[in-house]
Amino acid sequence: MASRTNNNITLSKATILRQKGMVILSLREYKRLCENAVPTYHLEGKEAQKLDWLIRDGMLEYRAGKTVKADSLDEALKIYGRRKSNNS
Repeated sequence: MASRTNNNITLSKATILRQKGMVILSLREYKRLCENAVPTYHLEGKEAQKLDWLIRDGMLEYRAGKTVKADSLDEALKIYGRRKSNNS
């Protein structure tokens, strides 16, 4: 005997009003929307070459242990400033 599955979804009216609506999408559609939410940029010429060099240099510094781990940009700049003054 096959088991029976209940496919009903129950949403309270209060929840829908509190959330200002509700959207139900298939997983495939949700993933497609997420992928398209971030814009894609294509650089050419000097801009692309500058970005390639920036990434390459950053990866080299990361592998050499020259990068800073911080919770914010402000904290990173403070740490970087301390490191730079200690090396002088």
